[in-house]
Amino acid sequence: MIYTAHNKLRFPLIAILVAITIFAMNACAPTQQAETPTLIAPPAGKVVADGSSTVYPITDAVAKAFRSNPEGRKAELEVKFAGTSAGFRRFCAGETDISNASRPILKAEMATCIKNGVGFIELPVAFDALTIAVNPQNTWAKDITVAELKKVWERPAQGTIKNWNQIRASYPNQPLSLFGAGADSGTFDYFNEVITGDASNSRSDYVGSEDDNILVQGISKFPAALGYIPHAYYKQSKGAVKALPVDDGKGAIAPDDANIKNATYQPLARPLFIYVNSKAAQDKPELRTFVEFYLKNASRLVETVGYLPLPEDAYRLAEIQFTRGEIGTAFQGVPEPDITVAELLRRQTTFQEGIQASKP
Repeated sequence: MIYTAHNKLRFPLIAILVAITIFAMNACAPTQQAETPTLIAPPAGKVVADGSSTVYPITDAVAKAFRSNPEGRKAELEVKFAGTSAGFRRFCAGETDISNASRPILKAEMATCIKNGVGFIELPVAFDALTIAVNPQNTWAKDITVAELKKVWERPAQGTIKNWNQIRASYPNQPLSLFGAGADSGTFDYFNEVITGDASNSRSDYVGSEDDNILVQGISKFPAALGYIPHAYYKQSKGAVKALPVDDGKGAIAPDDANIKNATYQPLARPLFIYVNSKAAQDKPELRTFVEFYLKNASRLVETVGYLPLPEDAYRLAEIQFTRGEIGTAFQGVPEPDITVAELLRRQTTFQEGIQASKP
């Protein structure tokens, strides 16, 4: 961290370094062409988005709404979901225009983007309540604690914690059927950071997928299932799965919008993002128009797919950041759990002020 104007603002140094490095690479590009990797960019006139399956329903809803408007009627849009980590690999290789992400970009991913000269604009778009889900036929589990989740999902549980009564003695002696995010998913990263302590500490003997629909189908099929899924997929299941309130030591809290807003559903509430290739946004008018439409309509469309919209100030700050083409991140490039809506807004504001203060 460094101090900026009047020693009042503390701003992430990493965000400034990302911006300066990429700007410098772009400025030097004519004399360093031999050192710049050859990237296979999306075709001109086509907007390509990939990444998080959590964010996919939002971007897909925006794409459909965009196509129904005169400004987007002729737009060629491709929206896929490979998982956050896989999405960043494609994005930092210059293969996509937008990377949907259920966590902030990591240092290693930033380094790849910098190496390839890919500038990124980080835009928060929604908040999720990662949901612990069981089959509706499960009549014994009314809630679950963070400690119990850790007991189930940490690596030492592999091949050992196999029955419900091993989670809580009052539960029946029924075999567990576990469903969770695949290793290329940002949901996998986030869940393990806040529950097991680290992605490397996750058990692997469970049904894992970057496609959350597969997880919902699995949980709905097996009466003794337990899994974790994004909140939108829980809502869209229409009763096919049941959500468990989570107790982090202060009582069991249900995963709903009110509890995200008041910051009581912890530690499983998290911000969701899109990352936009800054050069593509300059060169492709259809990408600019699409992202502008995205931010102007996000509040309404986010709610329709089952997530919590951000405060209007958050979308206003995102619009400013995109319009100015401000490269960088308001985060530190490492997992940061327990980010609340208020903290996200504070970081956006700090990022804006830091960028402005860093200018000559």
